[in-house]
Amino acid sequence: MDMSTTLWKQDATKEFSTPERCHITETFNSRADESLSIARARVEPGITTAWHIVKGTVERYVIAEGQGRVEVGDFPAADVCPGDVVIIPADIRQRITNTGDHDLIFYCVCTPRFQSQNYRALE
Repeated sequence: MDMSTTLWKQDATKEFSTPERCHITETFNSRADESLSIARARVEPGITTAWHIVKGTVERYVIAEGQGRVEVGDFPAADVCPGDVVIIPADIRQRITNTGDHDLIFYCVCTPRFQSQNYRALE
């Protein structure tokens, strides 16, 4: 990939709902760069996302707004708030709950880039 300077604009009008019970906006996910993808996730108050894994993909949740409780594999459930980063190894079950009164917003940074065929619902 040509790694020259490029600007990708997030298009909030392209947000979509998932069966996982969250809303996703692809911030950066391109075949031109297989090494990484970034998505904005939004979870409404009181909602817990469905248990799932992502095959062969390490995820990082970078919490931007709101409050939540994350569950990853056998790691004890943990409260999260803006600035926190959750590392989720490949092939490990995960879910997150919005424990606040406002939307929980976080960025999912995936390596290699997220591909839908690697997503596995566990519910």
